[in-house]
Amino acid sequence: MFQSNNSQNKRKEIYRYTAPWMVYAMNWSVRPDKRFRLALGSFVEEYNNKVQIISLDEDTSEFSARSVFDHPYPTTKIMWIPDTKGTLPDLLATSGDYLRVWQTSDNGTRLECLLNNNKNSDFCAPLTSFDWNEIDPNLIGTSSIDTTCTIWGLETGQAIGRTNPISGNVRTQLIAHDKEVYDIAFSRGGGGRDMFASVGADGSIRMFDLRHLEHSTIIYEDPQHHSLLRIGWNKQDPNYLATFAIDSMEIIILDVRIPCTPVARLNNHRAGVNGIGWAPHSPCHICTASDDRQALIWDIQQMPKTIEDPILAYTADGEINQVQWSTTQPDWIAICFNNFLEILRV
Repeated sequence: MFQSNNSQNKRKEIYRYTAPWMVYAMNWSVRPDKRFRLALGSFVEEYNNKVQIISLDEDTSEFSARSVFDHPYPTTKIMWIPDTKGTLPDLLATSGDYLRVWQTSDNGTRLECLLNNNKNSDFCAPLTSFDWNEIDPNLIGTSSIDTTCTIWGLETGQAIGRTNPISGNVRTQLIAHDKEVYDIAFSRGGGGRDMFASVGADGSIRMFDLRHLEHSTIIYEDPQHHSLLRIGWNKQDPNYLATFAIDSMEIIILDVRIPCTPVARLNNHRAGVNGIGWAPHSPCHICTASDDRQALIWDIQQMPKTIEDPILAYTADGEINQVQWSTTQPDWIAICFNNFLEILRV
């Protein structure tokens, strides 16, 4: 697994699932009663795509598909409802042409609602990403190529046996950037509900507060104005966030208290970075994944001193296009490459 000296552990360190198609979007279930459950989306360059829900049988050490459903176009992101207690409806959301919310059960998965804020138009601007607010699971923010971010209010109804379907309404839509917006992420700062940041093709990170939407703060601008593809907030310390530019081999760590000046640059990848995942349980660990087939775990507690090398490295059998660190099981990281999903024990 990740190269380190811990060879005494008898338990299996790595599990692989082979999907029937190339995998792109992927994420861990959050519910405590579904330990090794993930959803993954196909990347097929046509209209008909799929989403699978898979789970690991810990007795047989095998993944199996529990549910599969059709999805128009590839999913750009998949997230499960951030329900760490397991008391809310068992929902997952996907972005693509629209934001869709699905409910899953032993009987399969059904579409609960399709959220489209262009009611007066047949045209839809594809969604590049979204984030589900951990403090208030009724809030979902989406980012779009039409330069906007939209904050949706979700009405989920607490009763599991309810008959009323889940619905959503636009809380606010704002022009977030001068060009396409590629990612959006809620911050745990300031109460954890109202602050979010976005990145996009104009090369900037902008921070917003739902209570004061008349202005935004530019936290960082890429010196060459290259597109910034992803943004990730530190899960334990809301002052820190990470981003990377298109085709860049470098991950930039920023401190919102010192805008526009990176506090660290992580430089060991040998090809373009595709994903970042902060540790859910530690403020100083982040996993990065790249076309160089490597997943690297970094310890950044030396900041602002230079961070020379990662503390752990794993080399996959293909270019890694997705990485997700499990919230409820922090010793497991999932990666995707080609048509494989692997979960790695840290």
